Amino acid sequence: MKTAIPRLVISATHKSAGKTSVTAGLLSALAARGLKAQPFKKGPDFIDPMWLSAASGMQCRNLDNFMFGWEPLETLFKSASSSADVSIIEGNKGLHDSEDLDGEGSVANLARRLKAPVVMVLDASGTTRGIAPLLLGYKAFEPDINIAGVILNKVGNARHESKLRAVLEKYCGVEVLGSIRKTAEMEILERHLGLVPIKEDESLASMLDGLRRHVAYAVDLDKILAIAASAPPMETACAVERKTTPAGRARIGVMMDRAFTFYYPENLAALEAAGAEIVPIDAISAKKLPDALDALYIGGGFPEVMMGELERNAGLRAEIRGAVEDGMPVHAECGGLIYLSRSVSYGGRRAEMVGALDCDVIIREKPKGHGYMVVEPTGASPWMKRLAKIKAHEFHYGEVVNLRHGEFAFRVARGTGINGRDDGIVYKNVTASFAHLHHLACPDWASDFVAFAESTAFGRTAAREGARVLAGRQ
Repeated sequence: MKTAIPRLVISATHKSAGKTSVTAGLLSALAARGLKAQPFKKGPDFIDPMWLSAASGMQCRNLDNFMFGWEPLETLFKSASSSADVSIIEGNKGLHDSEDLDGEGSVANLARRLKAPVVMVLDASGTTRGIAPLLLGYKAFEPDINIAGVILNKVGNARHESKLRAVLEKYCGVEVLGSIRKTAEMEILERHLGLVPIKEDESLASMLDGLRRHVAYAVDLDKILAIAASAPPMETACAVERKTTPAGRARIGVMMDRAFTFYYPENLAALEAAGAEIVPIDAISAKKLPDALDALYIGGGFPEVMMGELERNAGLRAEIRGAVEDGMPVHAECGGLIYLSRSVSYGGRRAEMVGALDCDVIIREKPKGHGYMVVEPTGASPWMKRLAKIKAHEFHYGEVVNLRHGEFAFRVARGTGINGRDDGIVYKNVTASFAHLHHLACPDWASDFVAFAESTAFGRTAAREGARVLAGRQ
């Protein structure tokens, strides 16, 4: 059965052209019209999707063919788009950029697979007539890619805009859908990993209003919607009811606060589908762990930025350290590894962390690991024993030092991990790595973690013991 799914890809000639600012403004402007604009982000990024989710009011989804493969990617796209009025996919890097020579991982190839028209965001800084051969080259390089329009970004003034429009009309035959002036309101704050996470500072949300106003004023939204509607219908299968396990198998605490914000929605959904009850925890403000927890999931983020606040919450850190010693299962990724270490050093400061892992972490000035990973489970992890090779990704400035314990969950076939050979520190029932896992890349991870948490029954055992002690005192 074929279904109409209005869709388009927002791309550019290079990174930092303003794609995310323009895409967020576009999504916000469409949402202000009352439309359901479903956002997607190509690649494994966490931070851009936070901005796109906040702008649209809908959960952004990642599309990554390296980690997922094409069939799961297309299934995810169709499923998430099914209730939307329009789907907007923000590309990464430039339209044709790819690690492989044939462009398998490029934004252009994603547009080809999804049969989606492309709108190019062109950074007009310091250029006039030269913008024409640039765009012509992009059109000619892979002529089957439908570049349906362009949005001029970082335009200097009205005279600059008129020159750009004239040259594009004369030489390129591509419609200019809008022209956005260079202004601080269109610049989202950046830090060492890219944009600053919108969840880290509530005041950042006010920037979305500026993005919306500029895009709504400068871009022809009706033409954008017409381009999206021109995408051909997609073959869709009948909806298959997903099997879920009734909740109650395990209570899993998930660190969700300003320090830990990197979670794929599919991972959390997979844990719930496996029967887990998700219990949010704020590592900055919570004074103790919630009652009757069976396991912890500590995702990525920027604990080094919040290290003073995390250090001051000594009571929670002590509880987590004690729970680890007592055997609580913990899955930690990147920021979670840093938090579980003895200390983190960043920007000339040092702060005490949980101390569950026998190591320290130093945040360096340059990335220690950046890009896709392929890891091979060693069997040392208490629950990831039956998984084969896992495709994941890493992006960290952290270096593990003073590690006096050498059991690892993974051998690194591609990437850096902890030392270039190994990743995933295993201690008791903890697995803490720099690898970010995605459910679609390792479908057994969630069910195995929940099953292991259920088998240890950590929270229920602790609760029963507490009740027994209390009864003995009465």
